[in-house]
Amino acid sequence: MKKHSARVAPLSACNSPVLTLTKVEGEERPRDSPGPAEAQAPAGVETGGRASRRCWTCSRAQLKKIFWGVAVVLCVCSSWAGSTQLAKLTFRKFDAPFTLTWFATNWNFLFFPLYYVGHVCKSTEKQSVKQRYRECCRFFGDNGLTLKVFFTKAAPFGVLWTLTNYLYLHAIKKINTTDVSVLFCCNKAFVFLLSWIVLRDRFMGVRIVAAILAIAGIVMMTYADGFHSHSVIGIALVVASASMSALYKVLFKLLLGSAKFGEAALFLSILGVFNILFITCIPIILYFTKVEYWSSFDDIPWGNLCGFSVLLLTFNIVLNFGIAVTYPTLMSLGIVLSVPVNAVIDHYTSQIVFNGVRVIAIIIIGLGFLLLLLPEEWDVWLIKLLTRLKVRKKEEPAEGAADLSSGPQSKNRRARPSFAR
Repeated sequence: MKKHSARVAPLSACNSPVLTLTKVEGEERPRDSPGPAEAQAPAGVETGGRASRRCWTCSRAQLKKIFWGVAVVLCVCSSWAGSTQLAKLTFRKFDAPFTLTWFATNWNFLFFPLYYVGHVCKSTEKQSVKQRYRECCRFFGDNGLTLKVFFTKAAPFGVLWTLTNYLYLHAIKKINTTDVSVLFCCNKAFVFLLSWIVLRDRFMGVRIVAAILAIAGIVMMTYADGFHSHSVIGIALVVASASMSALYKVLFKLLLGSAKFGEAALFLSILGVFNILFITCIPIILYFTKVEYWSSFDDIPWGNLCGFSVLLLTFNIVLNFGIAVTYPTLMSLGIVLSVPVNAVIDHYTSQIVFNGVRVIAIIIIGLGFLLLLLPEEWDVWLIKLLTRLKVRKKEEPAEGAADLSSGPQSKNRRARPSFAR
């Protein structure tokens, strides 16, 4: 973690980052004032040296960030696709999506302890657990984390978190993982629509087009299986999960704003505590009512449950704190890249049919997701790029004409001395 002043929103897509270039200053040493001819050469060398040092520093910083970006993309993609496939595999022996949701959410308690370990390893000013906890509690207000704040600012997000994961896992039971993963990508379009309506964010035509593409992809995905009852229910569940995820992100920004890394880790750990204290009763009720029933605890695939929880925890950690080492856009790419990974796995492990309608729906939703990754100033950058290209095209013919006009004159000038002799 680079700085504690950086602010993030848990499970939210960040805006495009502004790259700050590091300026390397040369050492200034006093010396005698040189003559006019001597002054030009050292000045040019010094200026070129400084420029090369700045370029080298910038390129190294960019390469390092891109390298970490590739690692983060692979981690996000593998953890998200792996957790989805492992959940599908778990339901073959353990048909209890809500219990699996509850079990995986309990692992959120590890967020703040893991963050504190990173704080102790990286920070120069080390604080005790109590000091760090009190400082992070300022995120909830001057009074810290009170009982009232817990129920008004944490509990609603705990409910939304549980609904998002439960609906997603329940959809995996109904339809294949490829459709589930690609339809969940529509949550980014829902975030934009809710932010535009609730938060009064800037209107962007390209994002409206992306939202339309997402909705069109949902309709085409429903049509791909012929509107069968199981596929319609599964698609409705994953769309509802994407909507809950979007509502979580927008409400977090509306009620709590942005959070530092430590504050985000504490908030996610609090969601785990809320899940243990208040959601535990629901799996128990479902067990005794035999809605989600298993014969004995020995029949539970603990390896699959723990593996799914670890992968989901890894995904959330990288998605929330990966901004410290790379660009947020690269992290978002990991989610959409998990779709072809799930498609390849489904092709060899299930009876999924990739007809033309399904492929077009996947492409449309993926295109809408990529359009939503465009920064807000993309149109300004595009205009500047086109302007530079036009200027270069105008300069090239002018330079060519100048070369043609100067060519014969130079030849005549060189030929005159020989004739004089």
